[in-house]
Amino acid sequence: MNFNFDFVNRRKWWYALSLLVIIPGLIAMALHRPVLNFGIDFTGGNIIQVQFHQPVTSGQVRDVLDGLNLGKSSIQESGSNQFLIRTTELNEEQTNQVISTLQSKLGQLDLKRNEKVGGTIGRELTIRGVEAMVIAWILMIIYITIRFEFLSGLAAILALVHDVLVTIGFFALFRWEVDSTFIAAILTIIGYSINDTIVIFDRIRENLRLRKKETIEEVVNRSINQTLTRSINTVLMVIFALLALILLGGETTRTFALAMLIGTISGCYSSIFTASPLWIDFRHLSRERHRQAAVAKADTKAKTRKATSH
Repeated sequence: MNFNFDFVNRRKWWYALSLLVIIPGLIAMALHRPVLNFGIDFTGGNIIQVQFHQPVTSGQVRDVLDGLNLGKSSIQESGSNQFLIRTTELNEEQTNQVISTLQSKLGQLDLKRNEKVGGTIGRELTIRGVEAMVIAWILMIIYITIRFEFLSGLAAILALVHDVLVTIGFFALFRWEVDSTFIAAILTIIGYSINDTIVIFDRIRENLRLRKKETIEEVVNRSINQTLTRSINTVLMVIFALLALILLGGETTRTFALAMLIGTISGCYSSIFTASPLWIDFRHLSRERHRQAAVAKADTKAKTRKATSH
């Protein structure tokens, strides 16, 4: 299918739309402490391991915990009729209530383990994760600079920052709980978004060689339109899979799937509406700066010659 949409000349509208989505999330992050609604992976809690004497599903365990206002607990099957439950921090009385309720609702069980634990993802690990992400961005800039040019790398990284801010902003705005899978989702989003952006940049590079008489805006528009079908088809397939995971995957994978869904849509958007238009603006700014530097240099030489002649 051949498209002929004008993406580039309306780029100020796309920038405005991005800001319209990002700014409420930034305000929510500025107003809330902590910035995000961190789950027990970050804050710590109790680990309760139980084994039932009869067949029990994780859905049945979750229904019982929902009735105790512990619906956000992580439930993991760890063997035959055996479950590892991570809850918020519970005192002895609350823990006994959980065990007795599970037993009365689902049948006889053996308590294998009950202990309080700290957050598996501490502050130091979170900071190191952010540092690793920044290092990854720097390496991506170097790679894209070698393959394309520095301005392409800069535009691609800003598009990635856009996707991360959109995803984190939604979670901050709606106070959705963040667990360890959220970090995995953010890293996956970065990989997906940069891949889509590279495909478009690659097509721009090819068209720049083939269509030297066209303006840079025309080349970029043509390149985005040529890759549009691929971008739409790819993102739709990912969205379908993520929607299925959100609807049928249960609580354990819901945070990951939701973050991925937001990030995937944002990644597709930024590859088309943000990265390439930013590259055009950076290119124009760079050329204007070089032009002004050349004019200033010529003026200086002219003044020097004039002073020498006198």
